Amino acid sequence: MSLAMLAVRHGCELHGDPDTIVDHVATLAGAGPGALAFLANPRYRTQLAATRASCVVLDAESAAACPVACLVSGNPYLSYAGIAAELHPPPPLRPGVAAQACVADSAVLGAGTQVDAGAVVGEDARIGARVLIGANAVVGAGCLVGDDSRIMPGAILYDRVRIGRRSTIHANAVIGADGFGNARGPGGVWTKVPQVGSVAIGDDVEIGALTSVDRGAIDDTTIGNGVRLDNQIQIGHNVVIGEHTAMAAQAGVSGSTRIGARCIIGGRTAFAGHLSIADDVVITGGANVTHSIDKPGLYSGAIPADEARSWRKNAVRFGQLDAAIRRLQALEAAQRGQDES
Repeated sequence: MSLAMLAVRHGCELHGDPDTIVDHVATLAGAGPGALAFLANPRYRTQLAATRASCVVLDAESAAACPVACLVSGNPYLSYAGIAAELHPPPPLRPGVAAQACVADSAVLGAGTQVDAGAVVGEDARIGARVLIGANAVVGAGCLVGDDSRIMPGAILYDRVRIGRRSTIHANAVIGADGFGNARGPGGVWTKVPQVGSVAIGDDVEIGALTSVDRGAIDDTTIGNGVRLDNQIQIGHNVVIGEHTAMAAQAGVSGSTRIGARCIIGGRTAFAGHLSIADDVVITGGANVTHSIDKPGLYSGAIPADEARSWRKNAVRFGQLDAAIRRLQALEAAQRGQDES
């Protein structure tokens, strides 16, 4: 695509030859002729002077230092994302059902849908138009998959799961397995609590590889429109995640917690169950969230790594903290008594 076309389509200010053609994206350091790179993180500004890219997407402050053509944007990363999607579109679908696939007679496939080898589509499933069901993926009985969605190889949708339009379920994700519901009886014996709900996933959602979203115990587990879940995330039963929330890898959400809209959750964040998290909350990576959060803001709760000897000393002191506070409270109470006297 020409830089002139990209500038118009993505609302950028062009500095350089409008007829320059780019056909792929690359990093600042690794780019060559025909490549489009971007600069959004100031850490990489030192690489700008030596870049061999044909064009760089960047902000107005960096444009003067750019040695090649550039597209100036108020949000370079967002502009780059749109351009990269145009230069690297997903492969076109090959409509039809592979001979090695198994599609139930009662299932309905929309026009232009592709079902690859080894895939299984269960009884009464409803698959929209232009959907990809990848190799060895399983779409259970009674599932609904909206138009233009992609169920990637090895992904599993248990019975009655609902997926909206233009959503992507990446490889080996499991949507709708039983939630962790068990009642303890005499002698410590566990009785399984039937998980009779399902999972409802909205439009324009992306769920990463090896992520698990449990079905609800009674009501559905719900993932709102535009949500982004990274790889290797655990979403417990009856969790609700609001629209356009993003969650990084290895986060875990215990059952019946409600997370608001437009939240950003760092990797390895852990949520206790039955919490409520407000809209527009940002939680840094590694945090342990044990209480509800009722107002927007930036929250942290992790203890950073330290030199091992120092960390051990601090860990011991942490264990002594309660006793130290009790002594302090006793001293304060005694001081108040003296003051009153």
